[in-house]
Amino acid sequence: MTQDASHQPYGTPEVPRVAVRGEARLEVDPEIARIGITVSARGTDRRTALEDLTRRNNTVLDLIKSYGDPVEKLETGALSITPELTRHGRAERVRAYHGRVHITAELSDFTTLGELTTRLADLELTQVDGPWWALRPTSPAHGEARRQAVLEAVQRAREYAEALGARLAALVELADLGAENAAPFAQAPGGSGMRTMAFSAAEDAGPPPLDLEPQRQTVHAQVNARFTMTPPQL
Repeated sequence: MTQDASHQPYGTPEVPRVAVRGEARLEVDPEIARIGITVSARGTDRRTALEDLTRRNNTVLDLIKSYGDPVEKLETGALSITPELTRHGRAERVRAYHGRVHITAELSDFTTLGELTTRLADLELTQVDGPWWALRPTSPAHGEARRQAVLEAVQRAREYAEALGARLAALVELADLGAENAAPFAQAPGGSGMRTMAFSAAEDAGPPPLDLEPQRQTVHAQVNARFTMTPPQL
């Protein structure tokens, strides 16, 4: 009994198969940027440190929210109140309390980003880290990279077939390798594909002018494809 050619993993002399890989790599402008803000406070007792931290945190949140729609996401992360110990004789006692709260913001307007970053960095005991540039998960760039990878796979398979005096007959399999890489936010600050800038508040000087140049993002896609072709002319 003859096995059908569609079930032959390597094809048959009558119905040969060709397997290729298609790749595409695009350089595109980022769509969003993230900044990290760390608000700090220090007090001789826990209540004072917490009250100062609350006041500064509210100031930062109000400033960010005042920019409206360009701020696509605003989240508060870790909050900590830590005692600073000092040795007093043979014992230790609390010298002061340090408070910190971490905030992240995502913006889609990069002109607003430069202005907001400057104003945040000018606040008392406030540190700004970033920006980290990225594409949205729904960015059309991902689909365009996949389409180009498929087109390259078809073109490569066609060239192999033509080199044998044959032509492609049918697509048997198309496998996505899941190789897109658009500098995801999950990476730590300073990771691959990201730029890092840090700003600390200056007590006397005014906000310095910041010209933030967005970093282009790389979108990568790969596919494996298998085709059947007509018998070659050997």
